[in-house]
Amino acid sequence: MENIENLKVQLLSEIVGAKDIKALEEVRISALGKKGRITEMMKNLGALSLEEKKETGKVLNILKTEIERALEEQKEKLEKAELDARLVQEKIDVTLPIRPEVQGRIHPVSKIYEEVVAIFGEMGFEVAEGPDIEDQFHNFNALNTPANHPARQMQDTFYIPNPESENFDDSYVVRTQTSAVQIRTMEKKQPPIRIIAPGRTYRSDYDATHTPMFHQVEGLVVDKTTTFANLKGCLYDFVKAFFELDELPVRYRPSYFPFTEPSAEMDIGCKKTKAELKIGAGDDWLEILGCGMVHPNVLKACGIDPDEYQGFAFGLGLDRLAMLKYGIPDLRTFFESDVRWLKHYGFMPLDESSMTGGLSNNGGLAR
Repeated sequence: MENIENLKVQLLSEIVGAKDIKALEEVRISALGKKGRITEMMKNLGALSLEEKKETGKVLNILKTEIERALEEQKEKLEKAELDARLVQEKIDVTLPIRPEVQGRIHPVSKIYEEVVAIFGEMGFEVAEGPDIEDQFHNFNALNTPANHPARQMQDTFYIPNPESENFDDSYVVRTQTSAVQIRTMEKKQPPIRIIAPGRTYRSDYDATHTPMFHQVEGLVVDKTTTFANLKGCLYDFVKAFFELDELPVRYRPSYFPFTEPSAEMDIGCKKTKAELKIGAGDDWLEILGCGMVHPNVLKACGIDPDEYQGFAFGLGLDRLAMLKYGIPDLRTFFESDVRWLKHYGFMPLDESSMTGGLSNNGGLAR
């Protein structure tokens, strides 16, 4: 027993004295390796009597546990010390002027966000925000989306279990649209309401034109005299300003959305060839967004009297707008963090968008 206690003191001293990971590993091998001192003592237990074997084995197991714990604690200390030393050695003075060859770029989605906010801001819209994690009431129920609607299926929507309930209906969702922000706005604010809700949204989809996380902007206007004609005029002014065209053919096709009635999809004129897509000219059409008059059930869910107020809503993808306006063929490249891609499609810093200073032509692409 005395030898075991002396061994414990010696090993703990060696562990504390290890100055780096390599030295600590040598101590571990000398103690717990195939030919380590503790390992050899445990191999010799067979030569002892039954009572000695029980007592000595118990003490050796306690010693082994203490040594393993001491090794782990010292390893964590040494790793932290190495990391701190590396951070000090590799620190960068961010106040130094940046080199031209590594100058950052504004991501196309950030640029589109600025352009959309600038256009709708000129029309008197306010920017509203909300949480990315939503309850099903704000993301589905209040938007007149029934329980059997395809959008609520697990293959399309990311659900998060509610730790306080085993009922699936109480589960949270990673929001599938920023329409939930419209609901929260109508709950807190009485009409007149005029907002846009840009932000990240999430759906279980991934290909050249869909990603699990993407960006949307949704608009909402609620007032006593709001009409579908107001909606058409608002969206027509937007697409002309966004694509920076004096004239742009548009058309509306009847559609279905649970939260609007009547509902429509808006197309813009274009010319499609194998080589290019040109907005504003030609005999082809391109779907750009969905829209409609706010369903009376949605107004009721938010405590607004549908007999006194009516409104319109619309939604469009910021990533899709960026693809159309700047000729980006694959949506997946937006999120791959490729510096070469960002240098090609990105914008120069401080290239701000405004209706007076210009949108995309204010400095242009940083190619």
